Amino acid sequence: MDPQEQPTDPHRHYEDALALLIGTLFVALGVTLYSQALLLTGSTAGIAFLLQYASGWSFGVWFFLINLPFYWLAIRRMGWSFTLRTFAAIGLVSLFSELTGRWIVIEAVAPLYASLMGGCLIGLGMLVLFRHRASLGGVNILVLYLQDRHGWRAGYVQLAIDGAIMLLALALLPLERVGLSVLGAVALNLIIALNHKPGRYMGVS
Repeated sequence: MDPQEQPTDPHRHYEDALALLIGTLFVALGVTLYSQALLLTGSTAGIAFLLQYASGWSFGVWFFLINLPFYWLAIRRMGWSFTLRTFAAIGLVSLFSELTGRWIVIEAVAPLYASLMGGCLIGLGMLVLFRHRASLGGVNILVLYLQDRHGWRAGYVQLAIDGAIMLLALALLPLERVGLSVLGAVALNLIIALNHKPGRYMGVS
């Protein structure tokens, strides 16, 4: 029998809830490392980092606010179940990114370590969320919507947006920190690319 034809074992509600908790804690810890080292990533989180560095408002506040306009797209494209899980994930990341700095005190961190470890933590957190039908919303939903509506290639649109975020970062951060941010983004995407493949993980919610 084809592995993809085998019956799946759906996630139970408590498993989904635990996954949301663990995944968002991973992401929040990665965000804390990035904030401490003055780094950023792409997508909606990258915009939140830029606004944090420019305004002094915290990442958690900006991340929650930026995602608000994207929920109607999520409902239209992904349905209510996915949207509610994503809303919960975004809310928890916003909350935990505020609290993590109170739970642990990082006096100093090497920027290279923060880049790689932060990227890996965020990637692992996103992987957990993906496997329980949730996401961190925002730009990822927008690019999929534009692909469906206008035929724009999602990968190219995402790349253009992330490139614009990194270029804008040059106005706020040293070139070295932007370069390390790109390295962290590579680590993050490798985690997703190597572990989130069709047929490899059959759990559904």
